[in-house]
Amino acid sequence: MTPVLGEVLTAIVTPFDKDGAVDYDRFRTLARHVIDNGADGLVVAATTGESPTLTDEEKFELWAASVDEVGERATVIASTGTYSTAHSVHLTEKAHELGVDGFLVVTPYYNKPPPRGIVEHFKAIAAASDKPIVVYNIPQRVVVNIEPETMVELAEIPSVKAVKQATEDLDQARRITAETDLDLYAGSDHLVYPFLEVGGVGGVVVHGNIVPGRIKEMIRLYNEGDTEGARRIDDELKPLVDALGVTINPIPVKAALNMLGHEVGGLRLPLVDATDDELVEIRSGLERAGLTAPASV
Repeated sequence: MTPVLGEVLTAIVTPFDKDGAVDYDRFRTLARHVIDNGADGLVVAATTGESPTLTDEEKFELWAASVDEVGERATVIASTGTYSTAHSVHLTEKAHELGVDGFLVVTPYYNKPPPRGIVEHFKAIAAASDKPIVVYNIPQRVVVNIEPETMVELAEIPSVKAVKQATEDLDQARRITAETDLDLYAGSDHLVYPFLEVGGVGGVVVHGNIVPGRIKEMIRLYNEGDTEGARRIDDELKPLVDALGVTINPIPVKAALNMLGHEVGGLRLPLVDATDDELVEIRSGLERAGLTAPASV
């Protein structure tokens, strides 16, 4: 069955102008491009969208622009999770009012709540809206792993419908699909194919900014039983995935998009532009993946 929010959810970047302000026109253009080329939905103002350095008002405008621009033909998932439950509830209420289709909620970070605190955090956010919640488990960034036993508890919350799992622990991924009814999304680009093999439905992906159609085709082939064809696409995309991992996200994907002519601008500190050596690797990855990049950055 098709997952409620789609298979290919692009974690879209936030374009900035030369003064560092959000470029909403460029954002709308990129959102259209991503959906036109095969993505089922957008995850807006998340890590790839530089959420830690966006104001609440900027997030609200980005969510509203997404709904206005592509909401009739794609899902819009607002990243509303923070380490403050009250703030997360506020963001979720506002995103609900703006008409988004669901919410990405990361594990509370920095203060390392115990499992029962994580469950109560998600219950409070779920009370703010009846729209689907995607639990975002990324222990390498938040320091806390949502163990399968806790995920089972979260799955009992009616509006918790999916998990974005950004850990390579395939046993944990298998337990999620075996012990819950949650849609399992790969939370790292290189995990999309391996997660399909353990019952995943797709991915919340950074390379969806660049090749959403190829990712969609890979998932389609796998679901139709053509695992060889799906694996071939996965192999073809590996140089791009590797290039987008040369340094911390979203530094490489913004550099790649700029190389491809999308003009998404730079980054807000403490993120910095890619180095010359990193740019060489990113350009090489684009070329080896069959993507044409202009001659200069």
